[in-house]
Amino acid sequence: MNDSYVELHVPDFDIAKDFYCKLGFEVVWEKRPSDKLRAWYLVMKRESCFVCFWPGNQEVENQTYFKNFPANTKKGYGVEIIFPVSDIDGLYELAKTFANIVGELKVRHFGKKDFRLEDPFGYYLRFTEPYDILDLDKKS
Repeated sequence: MNDSYVELHVPDFDIAKDFYCKLGFEVVWEKRPSDKLRAWYLVMKRESCFVCFWPGNQEVENQTYFKNFPANTKKGYGVEIIFPVSDIDGLYELAKTFANIVGELKVRHFGKKDFRLEDPFGYYLRFTEPYDILDLDKKS
């Protein structure tokens, strides 16, 4: 299995589900807090892309690493999360109706279209036409 997953630490799963469902993601599963889990866990999927969320409450401020930073630190600073999608034009038109678009849809130097947006928590997301990352060196 060659899958990679990204986990976003967010304080509110309702906001995450609403936003990411609008982008075409579906809830795969969700666990609520229990005796074994102090927080929720949520997994969503769109095509071959998975995004996981933790903890869905204020425990986000107590995570072992992230608690070392102010709670208002920009989420995902210096990170671009890339999601390849099959209908880039349709998704862009849809995303313009509700999302904070920070990079317009355009064809990039390697011949594929993409656009960028910021999710409600401040994460920087790029949606792109699918491409083979190993072929990029041949196109530049």
